[in-house]
Amino acid sequence: MPKASKKIGVGIIGSGGIAQGAHMPGYAAIPGECEIIAVADVDKNVAKKAADQFKVPNLFTDYKKMLEMDEIQAVSVCTPNFLHMQPTLDALKAGKHVLCEKPMAMSASEARKMVDAAKKAGKLLQIGYNSRFSPSNQLLKKYIEAGELGEIYFARAQALRRRGIPGWGVFIDKEKQGGGPLIDIGVHILDLTLWLMGHPKPIAASGQTYAKFGHRDDVVGFMGQWDYKKFTVEDFAAALIRFDNGATIILESSFAANLKEDVYNSTLCGTEGGAETNPPRIIQEKHRSLVSYTPDFPGGNVNTHHAEVKSFIECIKKGEKPLVTGEQGMMVAQIMDAIYASSEAGKEVSIA
Repeated sequence: MPKASKKIGVGIIGSGGIAQGAHMPGYAAIPGECEIIAVADVDKNVAKKAADQFKVPNLFTDYKKMLEMDEIQAVSVCTPNFLHMQPTLDALKAGKHVLCEKPMAMSASEARKMVDAAKKAGKLLQIGYNSRFSPSNQLLKKYIEAGELGEIYFARAQALRRRGIPGWGVFIDKEKQGGGPLIDIGVHILDLTLWLMGHPKPIAASGQTYAKFGHRDDVVGFMGQWDYKKFTVEDFAAALIRFDNGATIILESSFAANLKEDVYNSTLCGTEGGAETNPPRIIQEKHRSLVSYTPDFPGGNVNTHHAEVKSFIECIKKGEKPLVTGEQGMMVAQIMDAIYASSEAGKEVSIA
């Protein structure tokens, strides 16, 4: 892949909340490296708001017209989940590098098409799992790579909200979102855990989803009140994931549950030590005792969305592989498929 030295021209497909709140500020923060050339959204008012806010010279209601611009070398796909695949395929075919928001796609089969298209085009495909860009998580990765934890044989990945059903967007619509907390926030903590474990190959998953709160009109919403009559996703999910090296992950994710506090954490158990991600903590045996400590390090206050965008642009310029690859995003999609299928079937489901 050739190296690029000049500014990278960027296009934004889907100009709503995640674009205006994360991707566009990220690009705007590195004006010497890139420039947002155009935005596209089916809602012209949304596109205009984004263009006005970030002083973008071109706006489109048809992203395919935007992809015809030679000035654009890279795009961010910031559409709802059900519209991740096609814009990504079209952008790659048009010769653009792609940063696609998470989850990568609605299914593993869609994700496979995206990975294959990136290979065929010879372009980068990065997936928006920004948790990996947290300095504390990157520090834990260094500890793990140095052998401080030994063999990681078990992990517990938790993304739990007590009352966090989103009251906006399509988060409660299964047809457009693909699922509830599992595919929205569960994928984040699962991706982080897989990365810290070195991406062992998943072979099977046993899962169960629940909808105990979303259909009720007497449940308070801490993230806005949703339309309970339109709620078609799960509000809690739990799963056991098995890997070919014998390791396992317990995954838990909720939009609503009767818990004392929200939890976003990965707990790792290894033969030489353990770790937690939030707050970052290492647990090891020393001198016939167990020691738990939190590393102190510089540069801890980083906007991870900005960091992922900066890394995307740097990888394009240097011709390097992104930190979050399409293949790794596809692994998460394969596990999601298996968990949802397991819940429906009432038994463990194999992962090919």
